[in-house]
Amino acid sequence: MEEKEMNQNLGEQEEKEENAGENSEEAAVEAEVVEEGPDLQAQLEEAKASELRLRADFENFKRRTRQEAENRAKYASQTIVEKLLPLIDNLERALQVESHSEETKQVLAGVEMVKRQLDETLHHEGVQPILALGEPFDPNLHQAVVQEVSDEHESGTVTAEFQKGYKLHDRVIRPSMVKVAE
Repeated sequence: MEEKEMNQNLGEQEEKEENAGENSEEAAVEAEVVEEGPDLQAQLEEAKASELRLRADFENFKRRTRQEAENRAKYASQTIVEKLLPLIDNLERALQVESHSEETKQVLAGVEMVKRQLDETLHHEGVQPILALGEPFDPNLHQAVVQEVSDEHESGTVTAEFQKGYKLHDRVIRPSMVKVAE
């Protein structure tokens, strides 16, 4: 019997050692999970923050792209308008001619109709003339080519317009060339 008890005691001791080994392995795994837990939490928070930044960047990209497309559509006619401005200037000069004969008056009436049509078409495209004469000088709208001393006008007032300026929507496409009182 003693042998049996010894074997039984040995078996129990081995079992205890195995259980202790398993418990120590489980404890080590739990320790790793506990140690990795904050790391995983930090990684998760970092991934969420990164996703939010990416979403915000994408929304900003979409907004910028939409804005650029709207601007392209809004100012698409700028090139052709810039090419038409000298034509408008020449039509205005033609209309300043004094007419004495009936034929010249008829030609000027035709030129007046063409200019009016052109003005209406440009107005529908968003082109507006810049008001200058009698207005305060604004370097964003006017280009001063001459300054003169004037008793009739306040200093900084536009006294003459040499070339009409134009805006397309809110963008100046050609400033007015003006004379300004000192």
